[in-house]
Formats: sequence, C-alpha cells, structure tokens
Amino acid sequence: MIDYRLKLHAPQSHIFEVELSIQNPDPDGQVVYLPAWIRGSYLIRDYARHIVSIEANAGGQKRSLNKLDKQSWQIEPVKQPLKINYRIYGWELSVRSAHFDNTHAYFNGPALFLAVRGQELMPCRLEIVAPKFKPKNEWRVAFSMKPEQIDQQGFGTYQADDYEALIDCPAEIGDHSESHFEVAGCNHRFVVSGVKRFDHEKLCSHLTRICEKQVELFGELPVQDYLFLLRVVNDGYGGLEHKNSTSLIFPRDDLPAKRDTKITSGYRRLLALCSHEYFHLWNVKRITPKVFLEQSTQQEVYTRQLWVFEGITSYYDELMLVRSGVISKQDYFEMLAETVTRVMRGSGRLKQTLEESSFDVWTKFYKQDENAPNAIVSYYAKGALFALLLDLTIRLQSNGRFSLDQVMREMWLRYGKQAKGVPENAIEKVVADVTSLDLQSLFDLGLRSTTELPLTDCLAEFGVEMKLLPAKSFDDKGGVLRDKEREQQSYMGIGAKWTSKNSAIKVQQVFDDGAAQSAGISAGDEIVAVDGLKMSAKQFENYILDTDAGDQIEVHLFRRDQLMSLVLQPQQAAFDTCYFDLTEPSDEAVKQRQSDWLMGHG
Repeated sequence: MIDYRLKLHAPQSHIFEVELSIQNPDPDGQVVYLPAWIRGSYLIRDYARHIVSIEANAGGQKRSLNKLDKQSWQIEPVKQPLKINYRIYGWELSVRSAHFDNTHAYFNGPALFLAVRGQELMPCRLEIVAPKFKPKNEWRVAFSMKPEQIDQQGFGTYQADDYEALIDCPAEIGDHSESHFEVAGCNHRFVVSGVKRFDHEKLCSHLTRICEKQVELFGELPVQDYLFLLRVVNDGYGGLEHKNSTSLIFPRDDLPAKRDTKITSGYRRLLALCSHEYFHLWNVKRITPKVFLEQSTQQEVYTRQLWVFEGITSYYDELMLVRSGVISKQDYFEMLAETVTRVMRGSGRLKQTLEESSFDVWTKFYKQDENAPNAIVSYYAKGALFALLLDLTIRLQSNGRFSLDQVMREMWLRYGKQAKGVPENAIEKVVADVTSLDLQSLFDLGLRSTTELPLTDCLAEFGVEMKLLPAKSFDDKGGVLRDKEREQQSYMGIGAKWTSKNSAIKVQQVFDDGAAQSAGISAGDEIVAVDGLKMSAKQFENYILDTDAGDQIEVHLFRRDQLMSLVLQPQQAAFDTCYFDLTEPSDEAVKQRQSDWLMGHG
C-alpha cells in the first residue's frame, strides 16, 4: 500500500502539504515523479514547477534527494520505510490543476501526488486531513474515490486501486451545495461551489433525462456512482472528464434561476457541457486510444484519432439534449448552426486535416496564438460535423437499419468493456463490420483531406436545408431562419477581431484574405484614430457597419511604439454564417428519417 496524507496547510499562501509513505522503497534508490500533463487535456503543464519544497526521511534521518529532470527525484538508497514530505503551491482556478484559499480547496491528482516509480500498480490510500484553521462556514469534502474511514464532512481515508485511479479523482473541499439524482440505479451527485441560489431541481431533472439517454445508447452504465463537480465563477468555461466524475467550471449568470420558464442559451450551454463530460464516461475514459494505455503522462502521447473521442462526443453532447426532450428541435439546430459557423470562419480548415489536428494537439490546438484561425481546425468542432456526416450517411446508405449509435455501442463492447485500447483507424473497421458499408472514401475525405464536408446535400436528405449566408452583424453566430428576408441582409466587415484597451482598440486576430490583412493591419496593433477620430471598440464597429462597398477608412495605429497610417477598405461579409431552414418536410419518408435521427431510432 502506498500512503498519501494531504494537509490544507496555508490558505493565505495557497500551500498544500503532502506526506508520501513508501513501505518498500527501491533498494537502489527510489525514484518519484509528478506527471507532466493530465489525461483529457493535451498540453505539457509541468506540475512539478509548483513544488516549493521537498525532503525525504527514513529511519528518523533526513535522506538526500537527487533531481533527475524537471519532474523526477531519486532518493538515496535506504532499507527502511521512506517518507517524503513536500509542499505545493495551488493557485490555478481551472479544472486541470489545484486551487486553495480561504474560500475552498480544489485539486486534481496529477497536480499534487507524486508517483512511486516501479510501484504504480500498488493500491493507494489517501488521507485528507481536516483543516486546522477555522473557515467561515463548515467545510465538507466532495470526492469520488472509494471511502475507507471518513467522518460526516468527508475528511478521513480513501482507497484507490493504483496510482492512475488515485489521480483520476478530483476533489472539492469547502462550503458547497449538493443535489442528488438517480440514473440506472446509480446515485449521481451534483456539487456546486461558488454560488447558492439556482434551481437545483430543474438542473437535476434535465440531467437525469440526458444521462438516461446516454445509458440507453451504450446499453449499460459502468459505474456505481457518479459525481459532477461544478465551480461557478464570474467568467470562465471548461470541463474535464474522469472515470466516475467530471470537473466543470462555468459562468455564474448562466445557471438556471427558478424564475426562468425557458431554457436560456447560457443554461443550454451548461447542459451541453455536462452532457459532453458524461459521454466521456464511455468514450475516452474506457473506449480509449491504445497508446494511452501503453504510455504514461510523463511525456506527450500521440494519436491521430482524438477526433473520435472529442469530435464524436461533441456531436452527441448536443444531440442528447434534443433526444431527451430537454431542448426543442429549433434549439438543437441553433447550436448546430453555431458549430458550422465556427468551423467555416476559420481558413485553417483548408490547411489542416482532422487527423493532423488530432496529432498536432500538443503544439497547435493547446498552444493557439493569434494566427490559429488561419492555421488550424478544431478536432472538437469539425470532428462533431464529421460525426454528423458519418451518422447521416450510415442511416441513408443502410436505409435506416444502422447508425452511428450502433457503431459506438460496438466500440464499447469491443474495446471499452474489455479494457482494450483502440488501435489507430479502428473505428473505420468497426463501421464496416457493423454496417457492411464501404465508407472508405468518406473517411479519406473527412479525416485525411481538407475538402469541405458535403453537409448541405446530406442534411437535405433529412429534410433540413442548410444555408451559408453573410453575417448580419458582428455577433451573428448563425441559427434558424425565421423569414425569407433574412437572406438579403449582410454587413460590411474587415476580417478581424478586436477589443478595448485603455483608450485604444486592440487588434486580437486578423483573418486570411480580409480587408484588415490587405490593409496591413496585424494582431497586436493598437488603433488610436479612425478617419481622424478617437473611437471606442463599439463605435469602431458601428462606423464600419455604416460604410458602403468601395469606401475607404484611414486608420492610425501603434505597432509596438511605432505610429503608422493605413488605408482600410471594408468588404461585404463572407458567406460563412450557417442558418437552417426547418420547414416541415412534405415527404413522409424524409420526415421519418429526420425523426429517427433526432430521436435516436434506427
């Protein structure tokens, strides 16, 4: 047994204290290390940089540590049980690391717990010690690890089967609210920190229906209990999956209020986030790339199939909302329109394939700069669109006998349930085995080329008309057509994003082939005058909207400390904003196809 003891040492300095006890250390000198990244978030995070002090003791004597690399230490050879004490700074309010102050403590295992090299498969025991300081309100522990001996507040000892299980359980410690609901006989807890007032009952009711639909798709729920941890903030968004829990961060204002009679777009986004992370319970946490099982989190692990685990999950997260009846068909297509628009507005889709996006995640997707829209495509967003295309194509070519649902169920039975890793391109073989269809050309087009996905033609077979139109305003993300006049509206744009900075307009991104790029404007430029006038960011937007084709604007800007004068000629907005026409199909067969798809039949 490997023992860990976690103390909430100093909230004012954000310090966690960990004591690691090793009964049988390596006689040649025990090596311990922290992971470099956390599963589900593909970026080297170098958690060891947050260790502020570390020492080792054995037989009542201090033992020397030799640092081997940025995240590993070797202790001098000893024959007695070994104890390692270290302190870690936790001040990153995200779902991937650790955060500790006088309001709460949160941690993800890779940020805190050293691994014992050669003993990673040993069972682990974790003791969470109640704080010695007195918080304003009573603190409790929300944790998904198996309890061994804990008090009513959750402080005490927990058990994990091995090191991987130890670091796969995030914890929230503090004064939080907790709700419960049941799915497939399994207790689900929803823990919220950072807010008190919202409609718990509505949220749990909606999540029950969404989770039930996912269990129905896969045929079984492979956990005994499940924990949603939600940290509510003023502005933030994110989620990270774990085997029997998920950690979420979300804006406070978008939680459902009791006075809300409709599902707001913000609350809809929260439900989709919860749905996404819950779907990962199967797809990525158990149906997982073979290389993830073969390699550790000490260095990058490469696969070309992240689109399978994130793209397909992103397709189903919103689809499950409409299948469960939580949102309307129109709501679903508004969300889908935003995804299409997001992909179409980045020329990176014409330069990077889905497989390349998956493989290059470590250096491109998780290290995006101002040129990202021009250089990369999201394996989440385009992956979701390819999953949609794959699902509809299977339904069409099999005359409704098969769908992506059966493919994912087979992926679960063949790989997830058997705890076998998924080899590269395995889903292509599973699709062929399940459906007996030859879809090689579709996979080549969608995964290994930058050719536009033929979504318009495919959706038309399901009674859905997809149109790409010019945006009607700067914040137009697409949606559902409500009148034919909408098709005639457009606006003038410059192909850039900006924000306010002090008294200037700070350019954030410049898009390929847009007016800003043609004029020579670059990301980072600070616009200080437009046609001789000082303007706010909003005034600049309105000024551009009032221009006509051919009009020119003189822009004065600073690039670093150099003043420049450029001539900008706004352009008509590109046809890159997705709208759906949901006129009811007159053909009964088409109507049935649409219903089967959206309701999960066939």
